[in-house]
Amino acid sequence: MMSNNENEDDIVVVNPNNPESPALHFEILGEWNRARASKLTLPHATCNTPIFMPVGTQGTIKGLTSEQIKELNCGIILGNTYHLGNRPGIDVMNKVGGLHKFMNYNGNILTDSGGFQMVSLLKLAHITEEGVKFKSPHDGTEMMLTPEESMRVQNAIGADIMMALDDVVHSTTTGERLEEAMYRTLRWIDRCIEAHKRPKVQNLFGIVQGGLNADLRSICLREMKKRTQLPGFAIGGLSGGESKDKFWRIVEQCTRPLDQETGIEEGLPRNKPRYLMGVGYAVDLVVCTSLGVDMFDCVYPSRTGRFGTGLVPTGTMNLKSHQYKNDYRPIDDDCDCYVCKTYTRSYLHSIVGSHISGQLITYHNIAYQMRLMKQQHDAIIDGTYHSFVNQFVHDQFPNNDTPGWVRESLLVAGIEI
Repeated sequence: MMSNNENEDDIVVVNPNNPESPALHFEILGEWNRARASKLTLPHATCNTPIFMPVGTQGTIKGLTSEQIKELNCGIILGNTYHLGNRPGIDVMNKVGGLHKFMNYNGNILTDSGGFQMVSLLKLAHITEEGVKFKSPHDGTEMMLTPEESMRVQNAIGADIMMALDDVVHSTTTGERLEEAMYRTLRWIDRCIEAHKRPKVQNLFGIVQGGLNADLRSICLREMKKRTQLPGFAIGGLSGGESKDKFWRIVEQCTRPLDQETGIEEGLPRNKPRYLMGVGYAVDLVVCTSLGVDMFDCVYPSRTGRFGTGLVPTGTMNLKSHQYKNDYRPIDDDCDCYVCKTYTRSYLHSIVGSHISGQLITYHNIAYQMRLMKQQHDAIIDGTYHSFVNQFVHDQFPNNDTPGWVRESLLVAGIEI
């Protein structure tokens, strides 16, 4: 597998027979209606999909070491171009040979382009056709992030998958600003493609924007798919406070399969990975996998872990609650992660709020996400996905109070609850 400071000519190309995606091989192993179980081969490792990718914004998943990330077998983790470009900076990345070397991690890394910071740091950002000018939250210095600069930083980071810089607006934005952002995203993807210097060993994914406007999404889908040199695509601009009913309908539109009667494929291509950005709640992971999404990321399991909440098959467990003071069971009786084999709910309750509790609960939460995605992969392969989803929904909503949006979205995916 590659190391970032190797000469590109010395690196074994993952998929040499496919000029569109020499650094990626995507093989669908099984399908259950729209859900897919696949094998995704990238320059540093092969992983299975559906896959959840924990977020390590600045080269670390908060509270975890690189060794613990390896133990959890995450498959892919995320870094952030804006933050890494700011600190430690591109000079350090070039000097050490990329992020893999810097954090001593030989697994796959995906880097966000920095576009999301247009929303999260909006008060510090000024957006123009050239790019977005940020004021550093650390020291107030200005940084101009253009499509070209985003590619330059991500090429230096050496991520296995790089995201194109897109014009990101809040998910509930409407009107002229939303339309402007979608068309600018299409213009910027071409600048990203042109500026990407290492296509043989790093993958560039395009991002479908358009907010909650189905017409704008259709335009972006159609135009983005014309960039056939892109080895994968993402669905962006969701999970920002919109209703779940609107959320799932946009996901469904972007993953809509080929219409056998018309021969039209309205959604993203079947033969390339589909990545839904910023989604990490267990119910969302199952619903959107059912609709045909392959990849997900979110800060949720680590952030909620730092606040004392564990993820379990029935939902969440607030370990700050007094009810766990004398509970000597693990977080999850069926979990075989290091934390559940070693520590009790009582112990974790007694140290909630400390650095070590955040580390331990984060470790468990990511293990939970990894197991959930493996269970989905296996159930799709085995042909038992319908039963798996029904049991999952029953565990999450034991009082027969399954939300209407969950029932309706799963029915579109061919699963009746």
